[in-house]
This record gives sequence, structure tokens and C-alpha cells, in this order.
Amino acid sequence: MRTLLLTKKIAFLVLIIFSLAACKEQENREKIVVTENNSESQEHQKRPLSNNFKKYWYAGDAEITSYNLQQARYGETRDGKAVLIYVTEPFLAQKQVKADGSNPDNIPVLKLNATKKYLTGIYPYSIMSSSFYPVHDNQHAIKVSFSAQEWCGQVYAQLNNRDSFQVMSHSYFESEADQELVLEKNILENELWNKIRIDPQNLPTGEFKVIPSLEYIRLSHKELKPYKATLTLNSNGEMSSYVIDYPELQRSLKITFVNTFPYEIEGWTETFTSGFGDNAKQLTSSATKINTIKTPYWKQNGNKDLSLRDSLGL
Repeated sequence: MRTLLLTKKIAFLVLIIFSLAACKEQENREKIVVTENNSESQEHQKRPLSNNFKKYWYAGDAEITSYNLQQARYGETRDGKAVLIYVTEPFLAQKQVKADGSNPDNIPVLKLNATKKYLTGIYPYSIMSSSFYPVHDNQHAIKVSFSAQEWCGQVYAQLNNRDSFQVMSHSYFESEADQELVLEKNILENELWNKIRIDPQNLPTGEFKVIPSLEYIRLSHKELKPYKATLTLNSNGEMSSYVIDYPELQRSLKITFVNTFPYEIEGWTETFTSGFGDNAKQLTSSATKINTIKTPYWKQNGNKDLSLRDSLGL
């Protein structure tokens, strides 16, 4: 009888020990989940917008800046024009498009549409890149797209920021054709142009993995992936420069901007291998500012508005 009672007591104690251990394990799991959620919350925490930012970027118009362009292509430098159009707008992360109306899920973004036009001999190039970056500067670009048209054909690529970077790319080249890729999240070269305009002091500096611009990847026929890069921010008087150097690609991009708000971009230089085969050589493309205007261009689509292009030197 005593033996039976002792056995029951031991079994009861063992049950209590296992129950306590299970509770502790559950508590640890809950702590991990809470920590992960807090980390995600901190990563996407909204940074307050300054009054200067609100007054400048929410005035109901866009900022348009024109540049004289010297663009390296096929081992030669071509004359052209470049335009940077910055504007704020509401964005739907789920659908990855501009929102048509007010919605609590809207994410305010600073959008950059960047265009280049130049001639390569008899035929023209027309290039456009778009990047949609949160004004609160608290995560990667939500979407990046790129397209190029010339007489040989057209190419298009789009990167969507979801659980990972999801990329689709279309090209008239057989070796590239239609592609779908999934990339781990790393710094996007395209988004750095937006970050400069929001808060250049928050730009990453040091050694990082960076995904080069979709324009460079497609026109150089390089693999779309992160590459090791050195990022540096320098200030000299009224101007600052941000340099992205890719040793493996033998490519360097330098963006020059005014170091006071609204951090206008004065120009850029890009050194890389231009041309293929025997025509390949290191050349430097450059862009120098012509003029900047702020205007609601989407309302100015009549013939009477053509004179606005003269003010931009286009």
C-alpha cells in the first residue's frame, strides 16, 4: 500500500515538473514572437515629417529638373537630355499601384520618374525608371520599374517589395527573354535617389550589398543580384556627394546634391565599361542641371503649355 502511494506521489511530481517546463517553453516562444513583432514594428515605425518637408512636397505640384546628358553607350559618348520628376502620392502596397482615393491602408510615397533620351547613330533611345519610396524613410522602396525603347525592341523590368523582392523582366533578347526572380531584400540603388531628397543624413555608408539600378543591369546584360559596394557621403561647402562604388562591376556612381533642404540634385557622373567586345572601354556618363520648376504638370497637357518645356531647356 505504501509502495503504491509513493509511486502515485512520484508520478504526480513528474507531471508537475513537465507542466512547469511546458509553461516555460511556451513563455519563451511568446517572448520570441513579441520580440520579432517589436522589431518589425520598429523597422516600419513612421518617422515624423518636418514642416519644411510638408510645405515643399505637399503643395499640390511636382518638382521637375532637366539636365544636359552625356551618356556612354556602345563605347561612345552621346548627347542627350535627362529629367527627374519628383512628386508625392498615396500608394497601395497590396496592389502595388497609386491609390485612386483615400484609404487607411495608403502609404505616402515620394515617387521619382527619371527619363533619358539620346541618339545612338540613326536610332533613338528612350529610357524611364520609376521608384516609389515611403516618405517616412522606414523601409525599402515598395516598387521599382524600368523600361527602355529603341529601334531594336523594348525591355521592361519590375521589382515588387513583398515578403521578398519579386522581379519580373521581359526582353527581346533570347538569353534574357521572360524571367521571374526572387531576391533577398538588400539596398536598392534606385531607392537611394529618393532617400537623398528625404534625409541624406540617413543614407547608408560603409560596405554593403547593393542591387544596382535596373537600367544598368538591363543595358549591360549583367545578372540581377546584390553586389558588394562601398557607399560614401562627402560634404564640400554647399554641396554634398554620394558615391556608390561596385568593385566587381568596375562601376561607380556619384550623385551631387545641395546639402540643405530640399537637397536638390545638381548632377551625377557614372563610370563603367561601355561597349562590347573590342569596343569595350571605361567611359564616364555625366548630367548637369539646366533648370528646376515646380508645377502640376498633369494638368498642363494643352498646346498652350508647350512653352513650359522652353523653361526646362527641353
